[in-house]
Amino acid sequence: MAGATGIIGGGIVGIALARALAARGDQVTVLEKEARLAQHQTGHNSGVVHAGLYYKPGSLKATLCAAGRVSIREFCEDKGLPYREVGKLVVAVDESELDALAEIERRSVENGVPDLARIDDVQRLREIEPHVAGVAAVHSPRTAVVDYASITEAMAQDVRAAGGSIRLGHEVTGIRLENGGVRVTTPVSEHTFDRLIVCAGLQSDVVARFVGADASPKILPFRGEYWELAPERTDLVRGMIYPVPDPRFPFLGVHFTRGVYDNVHVGPNAVPALAREGYTWLQWSAKDTVESLRWPGAWPLATQHWRMGVDEISGSLIKPLYFRKARRFIPELKSSDLTRKSAAGVRAQAWGRAGELLDDFAVDQVGPVTLLRNAPSPAATSSIAIAEHLIEHYLAKGLA
Repeated sequence: MAGATGIIGGGIVGIALARALAARGDQVTVLEKEARLAQHQTGHNSGVVHAGLYYKPGSLKATLCAAGRVSIREFCEDKGLPYREVGKLVVAVDESELDALAEIERRSVENGVPDLARIDDVQRLREIEPHVAGVAAVHSPRTAVVDYASITEAMAQDVRAAGGSIRLGHEVTGIRLENGGVRVTTPVSEHTFDRLIVCAGLQSDVVARFVGADASPKILPFRGEYWELAPERTDLVRGMIYPVPDPRFPFLGVHFTRGVYDNVHVGPNAVPALAREGYTWLQWSAKDTVESLRWPGAWPLATQHWRMGVDEISGSLIKPLYFRKARRFIPELKSSDLTRKSAAGVRAQAWGRAGELLDDFAVDQVGPVTLLRNAPSPAATSSIAIAEHLIEHYLAKGLA
């Protein structure tokens, strides 16, 4: 099969795409600016394989999450990687949340979430999670946890075995369309491709500007911080305990997750990051911050959601406020049980000129360049399915 394909981005989506193309016989080169794969969103998330509870039926998220969950499970089984179906409870703490819980149940049913159960019996709730507090819940027993960084590395082995090339430490600094192809430059190399796919995550809008794509959507980085539960208190959580999410925001709220290696973390929150790759309050970029403040959507977003912003930032800076959110679901929890902030991730959240936060996956096309503009959670779950979707709907002609 003729043709050379370049992929920008060495997260799980970029590597899944490289694997799928290499398996079809394409000449694939991945350019990743970091010294290792899965450096950012892929390696800084909760490791959950989502079953599809939240997403609007018929959306790309809903469709690709369902297909991706099966593909990730099969990949882990094939490679001998850990895949643990620890299950998830979405809990209504009081009756005011029952209507929103019913909407989660409705979407879950339409999305074909396997073995879903509505639980209105508190005793049954406690059989699943003995320490949880709530009046009702939706239970997804097939929701799983994995190690996405290890999955990405295993996929990369397949890429290399099929003849593909993965270039680490190759930050793309320029893209030029010429003679029907694409010339890509980095500080250490230059490449010519027949087609280029951009899976750049936190830098996706920056790379999009190289080819003259629309400035919208822009990436607004949100940091999510995790607290680690003390090892001697991990028995408080068997699987995952999630709140009923606020439908106005594309975030799920602070929750409890038993990880694939049996640690339990609490989080994440969602605070504006001061840099695209700002994993702490001390990491900030004047350029990134000014660009966000100058974006036309900044003022509409701030005026609409400032209360949420103040609440999230306060919880980030003041542990008792963060603890109070978590304790709603496990009354036995003590502040000392949250031992340390164990990790943080930065979510590449796309937002438009009117201040709207984009919810679904989004793709642009500029000549031979395909740009994945918005790929937040459940992108890791959906990664193999996203790769197939891009090939079928955007690259098929070039691969014919």
